[in-house]
Amino acid sequence: MSTEPEKPRMMKGNEALAEAAIRAGLQAYFGYPITPQSEILEYFTVEMPKRGGVALQAESELAAINMVYGAAAAGARAMTSSSSPGISLMQEGLSYMASAQLPCLVVNVSRGGPGLGTIQPAQSDYFQATKGGGHGDYHLIVLAPSTVQEMADFVFDAFRLAERYRNPAMILADGALGQMMEKVVLPPEGSLPRTEKPWATTGKPPWRERNYITSLYIEPDEMEGINLQLQKKYAEMQKEVRYQEVDTDDAEILVVAFGLAARIAQNAMEQARERGIKVGLLRPITLYPFPHEAIGNLTRNVVSVLVVEMNAGQMVEDVRLAVNGRRPVHFKGRMGGVIPSPEEVLEAIESVAESYRIPQE
Repeated sequence: MSTEPEKPRMMKGNEALAEAAIRAGLQAYFGYPITPQSEILEYFTVEMPKRGGVALQAESELAAINMVYGAAAAGARAMTSSSSPGISLMQEGLSYMASAQLPCLVVNVSRGGPGLGTIQPAQSDYFQATKGGGHGDYHLIVLAPSTVQEMADFVFDAFRLAERYRNPAMILADGALGQMMEKVVLPPEGSLPRTEKPWATTGKPPWRERNYITSLYIEPDEMEGINLQLQKKYAEMQKEVRYQEVDTDDAEILVVAFGLAARIAQNAMEQARERGIKVGLLRPITLYPFPHEAIGNLTRNVVSVLVVEMNAGQMVEDVRLAVNGRRPVHFKGRMGGVIPSPEEVLEAIESVAESYRIPQE
């Protein structure tokens, strides 16, 4: 492995993510093409065979997630990727993997819906990602990048967390982040060590019992025991909360936004400050676990909260829970693949400021 520092290069978000996954030691990828994430599949089918891994285009998203189940059960570092409708088809498999406690990476380069919708970017998969989109009481670990650099970096974080907690992890991106090109410094190859997986189905040596991996427990008491074990694990995950604060020390209005919407909100926030409105930004990086405590603490010192999303209002429900009625929570959203402009968000900030008569300096 070269000791020379990696030089920045221009890369599309989808391709930066795929290259980072290979450098993170990905052994098996299974997926199915769907816009706007097809470059991930295309990149893997070219690069993985040359670099010691397996990349396979499955016959469907249902097949792909079950192939990931098998590879992860055998101890491989495995992943899949898709976009919104395809992720919907994977929900049963993700519920199975959460119950079976199998680590893997799932990437959602989301697009506008519901239905087949549009190929334009959206954030309307927040509920699906963070609330357990399939059946049963479970959660995925969810990371939300806002730059191409984070598209690459979060691959390493997601695999690390997935393997630490034996749980599927998701990178929730969107079509704009997947398609845009930015400078990125890729993590060095081989910098994510393999973890020991004594639970994996790798054959039975004479010194231990057989490993069984299943999500089926017929007796309700046994199934409740599995659920209690999972809930204990989710409680432990709360220490992995990650977020970014910008100009929150003197903020009178707190803007909360994730992913691409956070970039737009920060631009609007900077314009608002130029006009004398004291605005701060909190960007959740982990959508699950969610930064409830951080938001709750910040809202003690502001007069109002504005949530900006590319959907009809989803994360805003978690923000309201965090605020717990202490302050009004407003919402600004665009739907169906429409990206809000900084000017629109600035107008929403000014409206909130006017409604509470915050004086402009």
